[in-house]
Amino acid sequence: MTHKLPEPMLRAFTAAEAAAKSGEVPVGAVVVDKLGNILAVAANRTLTDRDPTAHAEMIAIRAAAHKLGSERLIDCDLYVTLEPCAMCTGAISHARIRRLYFAASDAKMGAVENGPRFFTQPTCHHKPEVYGGIGEARGQELLREFFRARR
Repeated sequence: MTHKLPEPMLRAFTAAEAAAKSGEVPVGAVVVDKLGNILAVAANRTLTDRDPTAHAEMIAIRAAAHKLGSERLIDCDLYVTLEPCAMCTGAISHARIRRLYFAASDAKMGAVENGPRFFTQPTCHHKPEVYGGIGEARGQELLREFFRARR
């Protein structure tokens, strides 16, 4: 049985696909407010911007914070196509994101269920609710196709 993905995750996948077409690692992120209104949509831009911090999550968090006029995204949720890395989990915590939804896990660079498991560390001051595997197969396939084409 196939489950329909939430609209924000669909938008994140659309952003990830656009990133892949421009040569970026296909990761997309969407921030929504407590009513489900989309505040920001972003894709990886590390190559385009020549900026190692230009991950989809970081760009989406910055845009949503700017839109809300606050560094805190309390009652906001983040949807992302790949398990966030250590840098992005730190930003998620600092922004006080309420819930994190991600598609594919990332055994190599992920920091939520893999690696440092940032949100379980005693030094982590804010821990969002985490829901992994939302559209996991699609997220994995998008990455697999992207990297296969580069080999």
